[in-house]
Amino acid sequence: MTEDWSPKRQRQYKDIKASEESRGVSERTAEHIAAATVNKQRAESGETKEDLYREAQRLDIHGRSTMSYEELAKAVKGAKE
Repeated sequence: MTEDWSPKRQRQYKDIKASEESRGVSERTAEHIAAATVNKQRAESGETKEDLYREAQRLDIHGRSTMSYEELAKAVKGAKE
């Protein structure tokens, strides 16, 4: 599980991992399956403005409340680099 996932993605990871383990899959394999599934869902759906805003909040980016989706995405990306 990575730190840059939203709380929703973290919950999905835990749920998928638990489901795989209950089916008899090893913990390591369950972790890989859960991470791959969450990352695939994230890539397909893209992050919402709300997700970007929460990340900007976590990174303490000033002026985030007035930023557009594109501005938030750019600011978050810049803060992570």
